[in-house]
Amino acid sequence: MRPPRVRRLVQLYTGLVLYGVSSSMLLLAGLGVDPWDVFHQGLSRRIPLRQRPGFGTLSNVVVVGLVIDVVLATVPSVHGLAARYAVMVSGVLLNGIATGAYIGARLGPGPRDGLMLGLAARGHSIRVVRTCIELTVLLTGWLLGGTVGIGTVVYALGIGPIAHVSIPLLAIKSSGGTMAAAPADATAPINPTAPTDATAPINQTAPTDATAPTDATAPTGRAA
Repeated sequence: MRPPRVRRLVQLYTGLVLYGVSSSMLLLAGLGVDPWDVFHQGLSRRIPLRQRPGFGTLSNVVVVGLVIDVVLATVPSVHGLAARYAVMVSGVLLNGIATGAYIGARLGPGPRDGLMLGLAARGHSIRVVRTCIELTVLLTGWLLGGTVGIGTVVYALGIGPIAHVSIPLLAIKSSGGTMAAAPADATAPINPTAPTDATAPINQTAPTDATAPTDATAPTGRAA
């Protein structure tokens, strides 16, 4: 029995909203954006990015982008170094939870997450794979001219361990999936073909061997 599609959609868009809020928190902290934004910033300075949007792209852009705009327009800037660090760390943590939520909806991960899940499916740890991807993207973006801050490094090192926990924890599992296989094995009634072997009555040809009366020709021997 598959989980209701409504539940999956709700979790997907909840995750995207939380992702937008967490991205806004990183921007409000002003201590550096995530590695992918650094990469996009550096890449856009060298290559104009022109791609046709798909359903997932539109959902991501519309929801995440809209939430970021709303949060930045309504939430005042954060002042004080301690407060900025607190907002930054909270943003990284919330971003990891949001990642697990929209990936766990199983409606299709984004290209970045697809790379991570594809490598993890080969037996590698999500924590290690995601951290390596983020550090590679961070270095590439920096070499292309992107701006790197302390928040960028914290995100690159922290998002992997958080996603390692949140993705399996928030994954929607199909209920009764394993139980459905049991009836297939429960075809044991087909094996009780014992009744066909219980054709022992056919072997009851003993009466044919019980032709002893034919040997009881003693009366003929009595003719002497």
